[in-house]
Amino acid sequence: MAVRPLVQILCPAALGLVLVTACTDAREPADPAASASTSVDASIEGPAPLGAPALWTLADEDTTVHLFGTVHILKPETEWRTEAFDAVLKSADAIYFEADVSSPEAQQAMTRLVPQLGVYIDGTKLTDVLDEADEQEVKEAADLIGVPMAAVEPMKPWLATVQLSMLALQKQGYEPDSGVEMVLSALAAETDTELRYLETGEQQLRFFADAPVEDQVAFLVASAQQIEDDPDLLDTLVAEWAEGDVAAIGSIMADPATMGSEQVYETLIVERNRNWTRQIKDLMDAEPGVFLMAVGAGHLAGTDSVVEMLRAEGIAVQGP
Repeated sequence: MAVRPLVQILCPAALGLVLVTACTDAREPADPAASASTSVDASIEGPAPLGAPALWTLADEDTTVHLFGTVHILKPETEWRTEAFDAVLKSADAIYFEADVSSPEAQQAMTRLVPQLGVYIDGTKLTDVLDEADEQEVKEAADLIGVPMAAVEPMKPWLATVQLSMLALQKQGYEPDSGVEMVLSALAAETDTELRYLETGEQQLRFFADAPVEDQVAFLVASAQQIEDDPDLLDTLVAEWAEGDVAAIGSIMADPATMGSEQVYETLIVERNRNWTRQIKDLMDAEPGVFLMAVGAGHLAGTDSVVEMLRAEGIAVQGP
């Protein structure tokens, strides 16, 4: 199975895609009221109800951590908040994201890093690293969304993938400002809730930029094919996420073939899950309080998920 880049909108590494868009389309975070569907007065007892994005909870005598899988780009009309989630949000002393995606400092950093990491400066063109068949695939996808090839010629394959994928999604009505992290960032600002991060924006971008050129090209070509042949994939995945269908998400994300290769899967999913599992354990050992970790849904589903890694270490995790 070829790698399907848009699938990674459910995966933490794909946050780099949204970071780029935040740089080139820096708007105010979405109005949190637009996504609100319930009050925050509900009890936090019990799991999220069926038909809602999944929630997990782990706790010791003085620390509680709630895990919530996110999608980084959504349609504005997507309803995903519930009473159970809002109660968790209200109780949180701090919210953890994968990386800072919304602050002015983050956007300035991305504005500097994206050209540095994603644009050729030696006269190379994108089509120089594509064979004839790959170039045709990319051109057909670009034509479909109304992007001239000249606009992506200066870009390295990973950045061209970002631009074409995001433009295709935006044409379908998806907006980065409606993604879960942007909504939660606005809500945190209203309540003066501390935001913390598991990784840096540069790390997120380098997961793509530091990949071998052949892997970058595979991402680009597969993304182009998906734009043409499977434009509704994200609609399907978002529906599964909104219904709390962790098994369906895991069946796609916990598969190296979905990422294109064993090595890419190990880098984007497994290694990062191990790192985050260590950070969660360290947090529980070091700091009392209630914490919400809102990370890409792909990292909380499947056999190599953070949830399963925590359970393998003997930590009781309530949830699906």
